[in-house]
Amino acid sequence: MLTSFPKIYPILDSSVIPAANRAEFLRRLGGSLAQAGVTLLEYRNKNGADAELLADARVLRFAMPAGQVKLILDDRADLVDAAGFDGVHVDAGDLSPSEARRLLGKHRIIGTFGGSDSLLPGILNEPADYLAIGPVYRTTTKQIDRAPIGPEGVRRLREQARADVVLVAAAGITLQTAPLVLAAGANSVAVSAAIFRASDPGAEFRRWLQELG
Repeated sequence: MLTSFPKIYPILDSSVIPAANRAEFLRRLGGSLAQAGVTLLEYRNKNGADAELLADARVLRFAMPAGQVKLILDDRADLVDAAGFDGVHVDAGDLSPSEARRLLGKHRIIGTFGGSDSLLPGILNEPADYLAIGPVYRTTTKQIDRAPIGPEGVRRLREQARADVVLVAAAGITLQTAPLVLAAGANSVAVSAAIFRASDPGAEFRRWLQELG
């Protein structure tokens, strides 16, 4: 569970992890991100075997101390405990937020997709800590068949949600467009390519923190 939500957090997709020296890469990356001020990170591995996912997750957990960084596992609520993670992000085809909550308990972080052009029916009744919305812009790090909604779409979704609902805008967001998305009503922006395609992801995240405040 989160007492406050960061204005920006990275989504680490397994596609950026090299096959060689995988554990060492993740150890260095996790340490760099923690030192840069990351307080929440989502790890996404859509195609890897369970053994690979757990090995990656455990390295990240070691490199990013539990008292400092909350770690979210994409899709796999069944592996959260084994990974030592703090929660899960579930989408269509995964467990529902209610099922994930029953499995993981009230103290874990549960996130889910909330909608694109409009909020999904019944989504505000789900026991989720945050709702991801988008895609805000086009993205190459995740296969998405929905049209980008832009800041105007974020504004429409904000108007539909209760004031206390945490909305996380995702997909294709850059440092230049993030202020527009936050001004439109998102509580947070989740970023992947903009951070992890930089030569120094830790330094790039620190730059985002400095710019967004």
